[in-house]
Amino acid sequence: MATDFTQKKPDGGNKKVRREDALAYHSSGRKGKIEVVPTKPCSTARDLALAYSPGVAEPCLEIAKDEELSYQYTARGNLVAVVSNGTAVLGLGDIGPAAGKPVMEGKGVLFKKFADVDVFDINISAKTVDEVCQVVRALEPTFGGINLEDIKAPECFMIEERLKREMNIPVFHDDQHGTAIISGAALLNALAITGKEIGKVRVVVSGAGASAIACTKFYLSLGVRRENVLLVDTKGVVYKGRTEGMNQWKAEFAADTRCRTLADAMEGADVFLGCSVKGLVTQDMVRSMAKDPIVFALANPDPEISYPDAVAAREDVIMATGRSDYPNQVNNVLGFPFIFRGALDVRAKAINEEMKMAAARALAAMAREEVPESVSRAYGGDKFSFGRNYIIPKPLDPRALLWVAPAVAKAAIDSGVARVQLSMPEYVERLKKLQSRSHQVMGSVFAKTRGPKRARIVFPEGHLPKIQQAAAILRDEGICEPILLGPPKLLQKTIEEQRLEDLAGVTIIDPIESSEFQRYVNAYYTQRQRHGVTLDSARKRLRQRAYFGSMMVHLGEADGLVTGLATPYPEAIRVPLEIIRTHGGRRAGGVNILVQKNDVRFFADCTVNVDPTAEELAEIAISTASLARFFGVEPRVAMLSYSSFGSARGASPAKVRRATEIARAGNIQVDGEIQVDLACSPELRAAEFPFSTLQDEPNVFVFPNLDSANIAYQLLERLGGAEVIGPVLLHMAKPVNILQMGSGVQQIVNLAAVTAARAVGGEFVF
Repeated sequence: MATDFTQKKPDGGNKKVRREDALAYHSSGRKGKIEVVPTKPCSTARDLALAYSPGVAEPCLEIAKDEELSYQYTARGNLVAVVSNGTAVLGLGDIGPAAGKPVMEGKGVLFKKFADVDVFDINISAKTVDEVCQVVRALEPTFGGINLEDIKAPECFMIEERLKREMNIPVFHDDQHGTAIISGAALLNALAITGKEIGKVRVVVSGAGASAIACTKFYLSLGVRRENVLLVDTKGVVYKGRTEGMNQWKAEFAADTRCRTLADAMEGADVFLGCSVKGLVTQDMVRSMAKDPIVFALANPDPEISYPDAVAAREDVIMATGRSDYPNQVNNVLGFPFIFRGALDVRAKAINEEMKMAAARALAAMAREEVPESVSRAYGGDKFSFGRNYIIPKPLDPRALLWVAPAVAKAAIDSGVARVQLSMPEYVERLKKLQSRSHQVMGSVFAKTRGPKRARIVFPEGHLPKIQQAAAILRDEGICEPILLGPPKLLQKTIEEQRLEDLAGVTIIDPIESSEFQRYVNAYYTQRQRHGVTLDSARKRLRQRAYFGSMMVHLGEADGLVTGLATPYPEAIRVPLEIIRTHGGRRAGGVNILVQKNDVRFFADCTVNVDPTAEELAEIAISTASLARFFGVEPRVAMLSYSSFGSARGASPAKVRRATEIARAGNIQVDGEIQVDLACSPELRAAEFPFSTLQDEPNVFVFPNLDSANIAYQLLERLGGAEVIGPVLLHMAKPVNILQMGSGVQQIVNLAAVTAARAVGGEFVF
């Protein structure tokens, strides 16, 4: 069974992914989903000489003397080939290697996201066992491991067996072993819950392809007895003497039995494993099973029997599927990234049975541990604890890296296939540093939006296609309930044209036609009548959507506002400042969150204050630190200047120095005035200024003026490749954020999520 790439809603059901969205996702900007990024500088003549000729000759010569040095002087030790000939791509069948390439790129994304393993996807035009083996075997000098993917049975068995014999690096066919390892962990826990002995349970396996055969063999290695297994394929039970549709792998499981059908086989069985097709299992079949039946219906996307049907048939059933919208999802992403991580880090010659067994037992043990609150938040606040509805960890549980990779590495060392010995405690610490913040920050934001009630976020520019597309994503992901302002007929027309089905029933309000229009006019007039606003001018302003949306938030009829996509920032912020105002009369500020591979940094103030005073800078520093904590980042604040601790005179350094003194009263780690190079170099800072109170590298940077902050964040975004979330508005009395003109759909989603997170959080936090 291939890795489940089917997207699911967090609150249940398959996501309806539009064809247009999927094609645009893969084709917009840089085509595809992956790129190769250099890890060494290559900007000077010296860099070029080191990277290529003549400097590259030196590592070449060293590797020529000892091939193992390729792991030291090249990326080989962290590089996996995902190899496919496209003969069994997901549920699409034999569509060919070119058509299967998007899936292989997707596999590479998962390797990188979950375990920081680099991948080249190798899609080969070869179908016979000999052709595939010849190609893959020739790749060995480039890679640290081979992940075979989406190759049809029975060829996949022969290919993997031969390559494991002929190659000196790990070869792993995930379609076989991934499902076996994950479901094996689930089986161990299900048996523990029911009190059944693994050597006594009767197991029925539906399917005889790569995944089914591998799972069956793995269950035997866990302790299931061969005589207690019945294998069922499209022709019925695989029994001794059967000739139709047989091969050597099925023949290995031919049973001495009178059972001929799946229904016959399931009567009295303890365990059902499905790696076949939807709808094969009926409720009567489940009822015929033994007490406390274990049903793993893993056909994707629709199982052999649905979760609701199975639990309706038997209250005592322990049920697992490949779906994320029901308990106990068996998903290969819990396995392959971490298995390869552990294998690569000890430079294993193979991924053997001991390593696969270690992965399964680690996952089983992890499921019995207390589940962190972060995992609960990632799944809409659901609470998980070991039991019938939680026998396997959740795919988004970040602990999997720290449990599975060390277990696999240790098993490789203990079984003698490792070339490198590791200290396990030191290795676990190393893995913790691998868990990139860039993969966590938006997950943290999205998790914060999922309270008992969805925040209502109003979008004054509801007529714009980007806003509508973002609103559909926000609604589908359960992040917030969008309110779109604009002419209903126009909006409904553009929504239909874009086939945004998730916006069915979304609230659309035209301010002019709204039954609340006059009430809003009166409320605005009351608020602003001593600021030069007449009743007539109030009426004219409330016809503008920015005013109407701001009044909705002011009056508590929306929880937050996001605007500015088609309006210059100074103009877009003016109306919310006028109506919603700031908290306690403070000055607003703008913070951009910059996300790079392993870092999250907060830049302030990038959008609002042209030349803040020392007092305002201090207030911005303290509030940005609060924002960092809101995102789970312990702030270390650098107050930036062109001077470091009095090294240069001038009004600006003096202002920053004074701001630093004030900010220290805010119970934050802060120092300044300081130059960027010193701030970002703890070693240099410790040598030159040992008295500095900054520890490690700062993650909050407060700039002396708008020019420097705005230029710095844009440089890091455009030249440094940082992803920018924001700008997040500080000090607003209610959740409001202003988009940069021309923001993309994902940027809109991100900023709306930040807005919704603050709305759900309730009290003022930044």
